[in-house]
Amino acid sequence: MPKLPSIKSDVLLNFFYFQGFILDHITGSHYILYHPKIFKRAVIPYNKKDLPKGTVLAILRESGFSRKDLIEFLTKK
Repeated sequence: MPKLPSIKSDVLLNFFYFQGFILDHITGSHYILYHPKIFKRAVIPYNKKDLPKGTVLAILRESGFSRKDLIEFLTKK
């Protein structure tokens, strides 16, 4: 499996929007997204720097996605 590349917050937000998540609200610098059909939430910190890979993996795991799903999304672009 290929390594997870460095990802910025806006790319991760686009991934979740593509998967059907909608913006629930913003608290400080965190975007809270919600999926109305699978009832999952994703909390994404928003800044201009690359997100740490452990943080990206934890966000994916919490919302029910795998590293493979994100890499497939990135290669389709």
